[in-house]
Amino acid sequence: MQATAQIGVTGLAVMGRNLARNFARHGYTVAVHNRTPTRTKALVEEFGHEGAFVAAETAEEFVAALERPRRLMIMVQAGAATDAVIEEFVPLLEPGDMIIDGGNAHFADTRRRERSLRERGIHFVGAGVSGGEEGALHGPSIMPGGSPESYAALGPMFEKISAKVDGEPCTTHVGTDGAGHFVKMVHNGIEYADMQLIGEAYDLLRQVAGLSPAAIAEIFREWNKGRLDSYLIEITAEVLSHVDAASGRPFVDVVADAAGQKGTGRWTVQTALELGSPVTAIAQATFARAASGQAALRGAYRGLPGGTRWDLTPYEAERFTAQVEQALYASKLIAYDQGWKMILDAAEEFGWTIDLGAVARIWRGGCIIRAAFLDRIRAAYAVDPGLVSLLSDAGFAAEIRDAQVPWREVIATAARRGVPVPAFSAALSYYDSLRAERLPAALTQGQRDYFGAHTYRRVDREGSFHTLWGTADRAEMEA
Repeated sequence: MQATAQIGVTGLAVMGRNLARNFARHGYTVAVHNRTPTRTKALVEEFGHEGAFVAAETAEEFVAALERPRRLMIMVQAGAATDAVIEEFVPLLEPGDMIIDGGNAHFADTRRRERSLRERGIHFVGAGVSGGEEGALHGPSIMPGGSPESYAALGPMFEKISAKVDGEPCTTHVGTDGAGHFVKMVHNGIEYADMQLIGEAYDLLRQVAGLSPAAIAEIFREWNKGRLDSYLIEITAEVLSHVDAASGRPFVDVVADAAGQKGTGRWTVQTALELGSPVTAIAQATFARAASGQAALRGAYRGLPGGTRWDLTPYEAERFTAQVEQALYASKLIAYDQGWKMILDAAEEFGWTIDLGAVARIWRGGCIIRAAFLDRIRAAYAVDPGLVSLLSDAGFAAEIRDAQVPWREVIATAARRGVPVPAFSAALSYYDSLRAERLPAALTQGQRDYFGAHTYRRVDREGSFHTLWGTADRAEMEA
């Protein structure tokens, strides 16, 4: 087979198929391959008019169709399936060739694979791809890691097929080895938090303000014209306005209230614990999904006493709605700040150099959390690339200041009414923890020293100390 394809895609489920079509639509000749040849044939028969495809039935034919340096993109299930595909293709490749994993792989697996293949002269690129099946076809946000050399060969292609905002492509070289998949993982963690916060806002407007799903849909449409302008707010309005054809009831009332998850949110929380990065809003959003699926436990709690219920007047409902918008925005800002800090923590731990302003830029289009808000984050990092926190930016700090009263009132009202707001509450607690002059961690250190002689530091002199708690005068000694 003659080498005519600039890139190849193996794994032709929805995401792989749509990425292959996206490359072809942009003028690239694309080699396509699938473990089941009928899927390869079906793609070419149905979409062959969109561009140039080279169908390959075997791994050997697939590799032979690729121009040097070969660019081979894997779009299969993360984990063992990805390793199996790599093992199948690596013997057919040569030094300088590239394997790109476009799935939702765990970044630690990507680091392992990159290190192993680097020893054989093959570039391994872990590329986070966000935007779902529509994004894959029409322009996703792409977060490639790997070597700078690999990006030199892949970057122009990714830039061409990615989403564009203000003429700028939503892709960049994120960093070495697993940096791309790490940033995609954090993206998904932020996505969990964003969706949970939106869900809590909806629940408050319904349970406290007494509004219907259709009325709340209109509120979300209005919010989408302002600072909350985002893809998730946009689709929330669509979901809330949808009426179930079979029953005539609001769609949200006929859907089982148990949220699914594919694991990336859980990975974010697990990794944050390992890094010591306090992503509390993301964690609570992840736990909220887990709690929603605990049918037996929810059944045991159902019927237990809750909060006090009272009706709001139209004026009170309107005022409360404005407060919820403030609380949602402030909590969203904290959730994003937690994600950004986690990326910083990982960069320090793994030796990555990640441009956080560029991350904000490439998330403005194509991805699930795309929002106008991200352009402000990009601008903040353009002014100060060394921002430790988004709240170090004067504009964001001012908005958090303005949100103080409504944010706290909304959470207090939720507690009185018995409406769960775990992500709202976690975001506010995180904010209060970091702004506090003193934390009860001093007491925690005393307790740890008492039962485990773990030592503590003092505020008035250097060194580590231990108190001899069992002695009459409880003498202190330097550890």
